[in-house]
Amino acid sequence: MDRSVYIAMTGATQTMRAQEAVSHNLANASTVGFKSELSAFQSVPVLGPGANTRINAVAQGEGQDDTQGTIQQTGRSLDVAVNGPGWIAVQAPDGSEAYTRAGNLQMDSQGNLTDSRGNPVMGAAGPISIPQSASISVGKDGTISTVPMGQGPDTIAAVGQLKLVNPDPTQMTEGSDGLMHMNDGSTADADPTVTVTPGALEASNVNASSELVKMISLSRQYEMQVRSIKTSEDDADDSTKLLQNS
Repeated sequence: MDRSVYIAMTGATQTMRAQEAVSHNLANASTVGFKSELSAFQSVPVLGPGANTRINAVAQGEGQDDTQGTIQQTGRSLDVAVNGPGWIAVQAPDGSEAYTRAGNLQMDSQGNLTDSRGNPVMGAAGPISIPQSASISVGKDGTISTVPMGQGPDTIAAVGQLKLVNPDPTQMTEGSDGLMHMNDGSTADADPTVTVTPGALEASNVNASSELVKMISLSRQYEMQVRSIKTSEDDADDSTKLLQNS
């Protein structure tokens, strides 16, 4: 009975971990450029004395779903959606270079181009700064052009270019800051084949209906594991009573 309690307890713990990934996906169902987390239960052998056929079901992350989300037209000049594979380079809070697909870019009071979280957007020579302008536009290759304040449209000039990269996804990991980082701490090279759609945003690729079904299924699995623990406890109590009576 002690073994059955351990098995049920382990199953309940792993089910809770899988539920965390589902909850995280649902919480970001409307987050721009979000990629849903993938997780699955895998059989892991139990080490130690005993039969070598013993296994535990362990919930393990399997990376992200790289499927592109729906492109939604916004008409906003600083909104960009990455077409196909690729990332926008930004400066993470710790000063390192990181990557995001959230293209809802902003300008702070100093004229610095940032992502929606305030992280500076990187260009070929570092963070991009935009002077006061009458209008701003972003080209498909990430080139940022402006019309100087008080000038006509014929004075349009390029002031920077988004650093667009496309490293091997297996060499990237999501950090605690919500940004993607290279596993070895290096920086990815700019890739001229990566393009963006100006005036648009990539929606989250989370399938809310599918995630809700997973949540219900995992909840039922958790309830089953808890019932198993309760059953083992009842069996132990009954066994104790039988021994007392004898």
